[in-house]
Amino acid sequence: MTKRENFQALQRRLAAHLRDPEHNSPPEGLEDRRMEVYRSLFFNNMLGFISGAFPVLKQLYGEEDWRTLVRGFYSQHESHSPYFSDISKEFVAYLENEHRSSKNDPPFLAELAHYEWVEIALSMAEEDTDADTIDPGGDLLNEPPALSPLAWRLTYRWPVHRIGPDFRPTEPGDEPTRLAVCRGQDDKVRFIALNPATDLLLDEIERHPQRTGREQVEAVAKKLRMSDLDAAQKHGAETLRQLRDKDILLGTRLRGNNGAK
Repeated sequence: MTKRENFQALQRRLAAHLRDPEHNSPPEGLEDRRMEVYRSLFFNNMLGFISGAFPVLKQLYGEEDWRTLVRGFYSQHESHSPYFSDISKEFVAYLENEHRSSKNDPPFLAELAHYEWVEIALSMAEEDTDADTIDPGGDLLNEPPALSPLAWRLTYRWPVHRIGPDFRPTEPGDEPTRLAVCRGQDDKVRFIALNPATDLLLDEIERHPQRTGREQVEAVAKKLRMSDLDAAQKHGAETLRQLRDKDILLGTRLRGNNGAK
């Protein structure tokens, strides 16, 4: 074995020990008192980052139970991203796919973690919009509405936007929780609860960006079997206006840039 291979093997053994000292002994010749400094430093850095990224979730655990949850991620999950900013995403992936639930875990653990992660992800997302193709003051009924790339639709089984220390449901809601999360022009991230009709309208706009707002509203009315189309158009126009006010819609697509395929 070459010196380089020896050094790499030493690095792997040291890393394994730092991540899971209970099951991996340190390289020979290293004083345990010194190793404890590194063990505490690495884990506490991870603990602090996860605690800051998931503040609501952290409040639902006692101190030791929270450390145990983070320790499981730290010692078991194999992350592939070199970016520190991706740790929160990896934590969600761990909870969804690898974590073995314990009696201390709330049943909505993975969904609440995802809900909290979305705010982080959207705050760092890069906008991909050609402003030259958007009319911010366009007619939302007679032109194709332009959906912001920084507006995401989310659906959960649990009412994640209401969960906290004073509200810990034991059963999912009777209806799915539909949310829109958007980073507005002020760069603040906001969550908005959606009713089924508004969620369906946003789905239509996303799936058929070439259609006018009036056509989108008509499609929703048909799917919901609404008999009063005039009332549906009036309500739809107001909904489109509210969505633009909340920066979920940027305005309308200019003719010739309607995203038709």
